[in-house]
Amino acid sequence: MDTTIDVLRAHNTSKDTAAPLSDEMLELIAQRFRLLADPMRLRILHQLQGGEKSVTELVQATEASQPNVSKHLSTLRTHGLVKRRQQGNLAYFSIGAPFVFDLCNTVCDSMRTEWERKQNLLDNL
Repeated sequence: MDTTIDVLRAHNTSKDTAAPLSDEMLELIAQRFRLLADPMRLRILHQLQGGEKSVTELVQATEASQPNVSKHLSTLRTHGLVKRRQQGNLAYFSIGAPFVFDLCNTVCDSMRTEWERKQNLLDNL
């Protein structure tokens, strides 16, 4: 099963190529953004940024219920954003698509810049 990134790479292998995106490609991209639009999924990814964690560790770190964390992990795994490793009775999860942090950093940096700009405007009133 191809991930969205695999399909994008096959479609447009060069940043210099400005090939138009098909409706199918745009839908795949929209699906990825919808996947990242859930705060709990972002919390889980943030926790996994520091390294592999068990479901129990993620439940404690996110202060969410085990069924809720497991549901989101399943969704993230289905879309290739996390990987699962079984060790005995425990399942451990890790990041499967490190690019997600580049995207998060871009969004956070733009939000920080916007916040500072607005704060400067308020300070100058």
